[in-house]
Amino acid sequence: MTAPRLEIEYCTQCRWLMRAAWYAQEVLTTFPRDLGEVALVPGIGGVFEIRLDGESLWSRKENGGFPELADLKRQVRDRVAPDRDLGHTDRANTDRTRQSSSESS
Repeated sequence: MTAPRLEIEYCTQCRWLMRAAWYAQEVLTTFPRDLGEVALVPGIGGVFEIRLDGESLWSRKENGGFPELADLKRQVRDRVAPDRDLGHTDRANTDRTRQSSSESS
């Protein structure tokens, strides 16, 4: 079985290389042994897409803007290391869920 490949396609016209590189660095730091490759793919026309083995995790065109890092890490974790605890990232999500459910009560 081959290790997963994460692709971050970014717009060169928009100068989003540094943003793409930051996401790549964060994902590689969190999942150093779970990913086989993280690729930066130059594109044009305002593209910013993140794909894991061809499956879209984030598309600027479809989702608008850029992903929250914690959300991206959870999506990657759920696919490559579902049993992994993301520490404060998971706790922050649990706190937000509790807060929104108490506000709606």
